[in-house]
Amino acid sequence: MTQATPLTPHPQATTSTQGATSPPGRQAGTAHRWQFIRAGGTDQVVFRSGEDIARIGELDQKLWVALACPTRGIDFDPRTLDLIDADHDGRVRPPEVVAACEWVCARLRNPDVLLQGSDVLTLGDLDGDTPAGARLHEEARRLLQIQGKPEADTLTLADIADRGELLAAMRFNGDGIVTPDTAQDDAVRAAIAEVMRVHGSVPDRHKATPGIDRARTEAFFGEVQVARDWHVQADAGDRTLMPLGDATLAAADAANKVQAKLDDFFARCRVAAFDAQAVTALNPSPKAYDELGANTLDLQAEPIADLPLAPVTPRCVLPLQGTSLNPAWADAIAVFAARTVVPLLGARDEFPEAFSETDWLAIKQQLAPLQALMAKRPGNWAAELPLDKLDALLAAREPLLALIKDDEAAEEHNALLVDLEKLIRLQRDLVVLLNNFVSFKAFYRREGAIFQAGTLYLDGRSCELTVQVQDTAKHAVLAGLAKTCLAYCDCTRQGQKMSIVAAFTAGDVDFLFVGRNGVFYDRQGRDWDATITKLIENPTSVAQAFFAPYKKFVRVIEEQVAKRAAAQEAAGQTGLTGFATRLTTADQAHAADAAKVPTAVPRPTGRVDVGTVAAIGVALGSISAVLVAIFGKFVDLGQWIPVALLGIVLAISGPSMLIAWLKLRQRSLGPILDASGWAINGRMKVNVRLGGMLSQTARVPPGARRIARDPYRDRHGATGVAAAAVLVLAMVVLAWRMDWLDNRLPAALQHGPTAAAAPVQLHNG
Repeated sequence: MTQATPLTPHPQATTSTQGATSPPGRQAGTAHRWQFIRAGGTDQVVFRSGEDIARIGELDQKLWVALACPTRGIDFDPRTLDLIDADHDGRVRPPEVVAACEWVCARLRNPDVLLQGSDVLTLGDLDGDTPAGARLHEEARRLLQIQGKPEADTLTLADIADRGELLAAMRFNGDGIVTPDTAQDDAVRAAIAEVMRVHGSVPDRHKATPGIDRARTEAFFGEVQVARDWHVQADAGDRTLMPLGDATLAAADAANKVQAKLDDFFARCRVAAFDAQAVTALNPSPKAYDELGANTLDLQAEPIADLPLAPVTPRCVLPLQGTSLNPAWADAIAVFAARTVVPLLGARDEFPEAFSETDWLAIKQQLAPLQALMAKRPGNWAAELPLDKLDALLAAREPLLALIKDDEAAEEHNALLVDLEKLIRLQRDLVVLLNNFVSFKAFYRREGAIFQAGTLYLDGRSCELTVQVQDTAKHAVLAGLAKTCLAYCDCTRQGQKMSIVAAFTAGDVDFLFVGRNGVFYDRQGRDWDATITKLIENPTSVAQAFFAPYKKFVRVIEEQVAKRAAAQEAAGQTGLTGFATRLTTADQAHAADAAKVPTAVPRPTGRVDVGTVAAIGVALGSISAVLVAIFGKFVDLGQWIPVALLGIVLAISGPSMLIAWLKLRQRSLGPILDASGWAINGRMKVNVRLGGMLSQTARVPPGARRIARDPYRDRHGATGVAAAAVLVLAMVVLAWRMDWLDNRLPAALQHGPTAAAAPVQLHNG
């Protein structure tokens, strides 16, 4: 599949909502009428027909919900995404989605079948009027024929998903690699084995069986051909080249082994004949023999082999045997004499004792043509083989190359097989991808978006907005901008581990903290142990924000009380420890005190000073006076008391509620997905109503009833009764002050005109 041309960021089509020009390379035609829905604060396209899919390239990319998504870490068939990902970079972008839509629609007679999402391809749905559709139709028929179903009219994804079974049924699979089992001739099979031995093997596409490809085969037979050409030149019938026939090669080999030493010996003899004074210097010195004698001697040792072949004299003759010959070279010279000297020069009486330089030059002259040919001998493994073996290998060259050619020709069928798999996968998955990429229909209709990893059960609620995370620290930096309460969890199951982030969009967050455990169910229904590792706190509702200041105030008081209690406990423990220490050392301290004369009686420090008591009393009195004055002013408000109470509540909870309202308006899905590798084009709001659906708290099912009271409920006893009595008394006083009870109270207790007029009437009477 070729890579689609990247789209430029200019308007690409004319839609029903805004006008735009057609993209480059596409002729302007009738404007396609799209339909949109409004969800998450964004207009999202609705795919009603196959024409919507076929013309997706005309939809302005500014109206796409997403501009990129990863191929891994989402609940979508990775094989389908790999087929769409043209550049194989692990991300799918709009040009690749457009290319996939156009590719599949060009091969179907009616693209409306894509809306069905079926993995069964009816051969009649292929457009046989186009070359691409006709080739796929023909390949589908061929595949059904191989599977033994020639009369079938449908092809399923299961029929081609396991391509290994299909390739196993074919002799040639299109990878250009042949194995010994591919060959049907013993000679060709032996040649394949020889190529693998010399140049190694490459795994076949099916079951990774070792085989050979064209490059290895051509290199192998090239070496064989070079070796055979050299052998042809070494014709045993050419007396100039081979004076001894087949034995000439052995004679040349024996001469080559001693040539350097012979040249050295005769050169030394020539110098000695030139000047007799050089004889001593040209022979080994006594010092050299002293060094040899200092070690254990080995006749084949390198120091002995480095000595001349024989003592250097002006006579320039070499004994071919005897004690005057260098013992390290005795065997090589003997072979040289038997295979080279005698066959070429004939048997002579003087040879065992005197082999002259003239004889040596004659031998070199006779072997010169062969030596020149030997210098051209190929330096490969094939040069060691005889001519008949090389001819046998070359006879298998053409049949073997024909096998490779036939296998390479099957690659077209293999490519069509991949296209069939791609077509069926797109027919099944393309609409799902569009509803999770171009629009987020699957998410806002709560059908399970591909980015949702599963459901987390924790803190008495279920969280459906969960996303798989690769790097928690990196993800949290960007995801925190979503203004959503996020809990990062590590999930483990049977040795497997993954990380997720769950959005808590309803309920309170008072008991969410790092280390709390829950259960996570992935999209396949498997349960994982989940533990919170990081928490990003944000309000989940305005109601929660209303009580937040009071909860924080109570929490601060509890913390301060706990700190003071801990401090008092520590002080008490310290005092008890000191007292116990003094008791254990009382006898020693008494003896020491008796020896000393007391100078003064210390003043007890445990008593409270009278001035301190007076100061505390004055302070408490002042505080009481202030509280009484405030309460009096509050009571004097009369009918405005409820307004005052409401003002106090708003002053405390108002800022928290305002901040929560602002954050809830900004709560978005985009940063969460962007941190996971997506490129979200819109804001994708998560309002309170949607949040209440994504995070559902525990509720008793409708129709259920409680059959018994909680036997372990808290019992407040007298404290609860006293608190209730004080509350009732306060309400009565408030009602009396507000004249709410004047009609029901005696005249003496009323504040209205009736109570004021009663004494006058009694006096007149």
